[in-house]
Amino acid sequence: MGISINVPATKPDYSSLFSSIGSAAGNAASSNWLGDYAMIKNGSYGRLMKAYYADAKSDSTGQYSGTTSTSEKRSKTNNVLDRILEEKKHPKVSKEAQEANAKLTSGLSTLKTAVSALQSDKTYTDTANGASAADKVVSAMKAYVSNYNEVVSAAKNSTLANKTAYVANVMSTSAANADKLSEIGLTVNSNGTLELDEAKLKAAGTSKVQELFSSKDIMSYGSTVASRLQFAGASSSTGATDTGANTAKGSSAAALKADSKALASDALFEKVKDKDGKETDQYDVDKILATAKSFVSNYNNMFTVAESSSNSGVLANLSHIRETTDRNKDILKQFGIDVDAKGKMKINEDTFKNADMSEVQKFFKDYGSSISTNASLVDYYMTTQANATNGYTATGEYNVQGSARYTDFV
Repeated sequence: MGISINVPATKPDYSSLFSSIGSAAGNAASSNWLGDYAMIKNGSYGRLMKAYYADAKSDSTGQYSGTTSTSEKRSKTNNVLDRILEEKKHPKVSKEAQEANAKLTSGLSTLKTAVSALQSDKTYTDTANGASAADKVVSAMKAYVSNYNEVVSAAKNSTLANKTAYVANVMSTSAANADKLSEIGLTVNSNGTLELDEAKLKAAGTSKVQELFSSKDIMSYGSTVASRLQFAGASSSTGATDTGANTAKGSSAAALKADSKALASDALFEKVKDKDGKETDQYDVDKILATAKSFVSNYNNMFTVAESSSNSGVLANLSHIRETTDRNKDILKQFGIDVDAKGKMKINEDTFKNADMSEVQKFFKDYGSSISTNASLVDYYMTTQANATNGYTATGEYNVQGSARYTDFV
């Protein structure tokens, strides 16, 4: 049951296992594909189709008579579709898959705790009771490897599509960093698990481990894994519902969308007119600056509130925004907008005022439009999907009320 993960021998790219899912975790078409795939795997479609066509047989030879009336065929078709819809709402999950789902849900939270330990400065500091930093790092790494392998194992038999997709992403991240991990004694095995060489870990030194798992660098191996685990719902104790920061209040996502669209618009960059109504070569720099300051403020506020969400749609779009900003941070800096190691923005008003406003406009045409799109999706998931679950409970049962996976049928 579940999704089988076949791993190539060298440097596997696990992301290809879920390539049809797409980049946005909230993609309804992808979820439907995974639901259909599960039905094919467990034989639901086969049973339903067999039952339907069996009704259309006219004799013991098994040949279709062709005499069934149009109304009878339509009635049978509607009946089959009703049964398919019912099966999709209440899929039968094996005991093995239920156990894997429960292990995966709890394992993700445990693994996130293990990553946090390797990102904590306390792990790399000698303590008064005699515990050395080196010993603490080895202990923390053992916990990480053990929990990591348990999650990988559970994912292979799980039917929780949203969670297994992010586990595959974590595995792909490890594969991409295999050389760096090898330097601290971690080997990425062909089956996707990790293997620890304690002697090599101790020889590497604590500073190299701390750098690889740095929480101050959002692009580090540890930060990337931590973000993917959060996307998978590891911050939720049950993995079933979204609460707290998933409400729209104070998220600033809608305001950021408006600011992004404004900075991408021609209206904001209209040239100032003189007293006779003729257009000059000057921009209303103060007006543009005010919008840019609002953009920076709402950008930071949105992340402050929304990052604690366990809604995969929210987190996936935050990731897109952060990655887009990281790719453009050098250009932003030219306009006086600095992005720190934690991804937060700060604007230097003097630098911004002295920037070429035509270049600012040109840049925000693309960057602003991209941010606006993802901010809109963050706002959507935080307002309309705040109480939505990923469709399954920790025991593998399907939650119809909480799921938006089959909205095209409702």
